[in-house]
This record gives sequence, C-alpha cells and structure tokens, in this order.
Amino acid sequence: TRPRPDRGGPAGPGDEFRHGLEETLRRYTGRRCEEAGGLDGLFRARLAREVARFTLHGGKRRRAAFLWWGWRAAGGRPGDGDEATALRLAGALELLQTCALVHDDLMDDSALRRGRPALHVELARRHRHDGMLGSPEAYGASMATLAGDLALAWADDMFAEALPEGPAGRRVREPWHAMRTEMVAGQFLDLHTQAEGGFSAPAALRVAHLKSALYTAERPLQLGAALRGAAPELVGALRFAGRRAGLAFQLRDDLLGVFGDPRRTGKPAGDDVREGKNTYPAALALARAEALGDTEALAVLRGSLGDRTLTPQRLARFREVLTGLGVRAAVERRIERLSALALDRIDQTCGDPAVRRGLADLVRAAAGTRPP
Repeated sequence: TRPRPDRGGPAGPGDEFRHGLEETLRRYTGRRCEEAGGLDGLFRARLAREVARFTLHGGKRRRAAFLWWGWRAAGGRPGDGDEATALRLAGALELLQTCALVHDDLMDDSALRRGRPALHVELARRHRHDGMLGSPEAYGASMATLAGDLALAWADDMFAEALPEGPAGRRVREPWHAMRTEMVAGQFLDLHTQAEGGFSAPAALRVAHLKSALYTAERPLQLGAALRGAAPELVGALRFAGRRAGLAFQLRDDLLGVFGDPRRTGKPAGDDVREGKNTYPAALALARAEALGDTEALAVLRGSLGDRTLTPQRLARFREVLTGLGVRAAVERRIERLSALALDRIDQTCGDPAVRRGLADLVRAAAGTRPP
C-alpha cells in the first residue's frame, strides 16, 4: 500500500525527511504483511493490511518529526551513517501511534479518524455488508483491539531491529521504555477520572502531561538526541521545550474538540463533551462558573457534559458559555505562553539556523499558533 500525500501539509519536517519516513514505513509494513500472509492469507488481508493502511494513509507524522529534529539538533545531518536508524526509530513511533489511535477511538467510541470512519466502525460495517454472524459492533471492537495489538508488536519489533549496538542503544532504550508506560498511564487516568465524574483542572493537566506532553514531543526529542549522543545539557533543554510544546498541543486539541470544524480536524466536534471528559477547558469553565455563582452557565455545563444525546444546538450553547466565561481566551493565552517558552529555549540552545527554524515550525504546528 503506497501512502498518499497528507493534504494537511507536513507538520514541520522537510520534504526529504517526509519522503524517507514514508518509504521506510512502506517497506517495513510491506514486509510484515508478507510475513502475515505466510501465516494465513485472511489474516494478512483483513488485519495486517488494515494496520499498514492506517499507518501509511494520513497523519501529520508529528512525533516522528520531533524525533528527527531532536536528532538534527544533536548534530545529525541527512546522509550521516545513523540517518537510516533515525528514520526507523521514527517509523516505530508512527506504528506506536497507530496502536494508540485505534485503541483510543475504540475506548472513546469515536466515529471518525482522519476524515474516515474509525477502524472499529469500518470493520463493523464490513461485518454487516458481508452478512456475517453475531454482533457487527462486537466484531468491529474485537478486530480493532487486535489491530492495535499488532501495531504495537510491529512498533516494538521495528524499534528493536533499529536499535544500535553499544552505548547508543542503551541511551535510546530508556526513553522508549518509559514513554510506552507513560502513555498507558495517561490513558488510564483519562478513563478513570471520566468514570469518577469529577472535573479538576490539575487532574486534566496531569493527564495531558502523560498522554501528550511526554509522548508527543518530549520523549521523541529525547530519542533523537540520545541516538546522536547529545550532551546532557542539550537533552535537558530539548526535553524542556518538548514538554511545553506537547502540553500546548494537547490544550489546542482540547479546544478543537469543542470548537473545531470536523471538515478540517477529521474528527467529530463535541465528542469530549458528550463523553464527559475531564478536559482542561471543561474543568476551568466549571471552576469559573462556580466562583462567579453563575447558575445559568453551570446548568448548561453540567447538563451538557456526559450527555451522549447532545444536539448541535446545545453544543453551540456550550461553546457560548465557554467563550462568555473567558475560558477559550484563557486557554489560548496558556498555549501562547507554553509555545513562547519552548521557542525561547530552542533559540537559546540550537546554533544551527536550519534546526532552529525546523523546530520552531514544528512547535507552532503542534500548538496551532502562527509565527509573529
């Protein structure tokens, strides 16, 4: 399966990196699909190829780009001996992201991903179309679980195959191991706080730190820099910038979950509200409404959060309340501050203008901010 161009444009990396990454992923997933066919033709056609398709088609390659620019910041250059290793490690991150997205859509019961039906939805549709026995929804959920598991196995295999010998391998292994557990911990806390039904801004930021700040930017930057053997001072500076860029990314995602246009985001608007997720904007809105004694706003917020029957008209009213309470503006300001901190540290740390520019573009793309 050949990847098609990302219509949203690259998220910071240059065309050369993008081409190298796509080719690396295409070859690896193609080889794994052939191996799957050696086990069973139906397994290859119905599951392995779905994992390959999901990985190759769409996505901004943001985590892979952070790894690449971490490698570049530590002195890596296209054509260097470890460039292929950097691309394979970046590919492993993309397969890990496939696992995360497939499972996340299933847990959140999301209908869309990247402008297409979520994988569990598409697999349920095929079950109905083929007239198979049993529940289409149960089939779709079970097969999507297996698809995510297979993507995780391929990610770990690709990482292990790319792992260099000696000290470089040990340096890279530590953040990879930590990142996978941090990601699961963040997802656990996200689901658990939602089930508890409470709304807390500190708890929302804790989930954002584990699920996004570390996984999206900080750890990928660390992986790239560690591969090149960067000094501890540079690794620390990149992690500082990455943590703030990753948190800005999650806060932007939280805003898009309420105010975003599905035609541009590829995801339904309002799903976080209908699921009653403890996002930072929701928690901040409730805290402000309670502090102000605004009973009307509280009624709208409490009546909307967790209501799966929420209509577009009531979602529009929820948006109006968040805007009226100043929550949207407050979150925008926080995103701007986090982005500025990340960009300042990059300016102080990276001497190569091309690397500064590449990292700055990537931070702004993640945060959804424009250059001054």
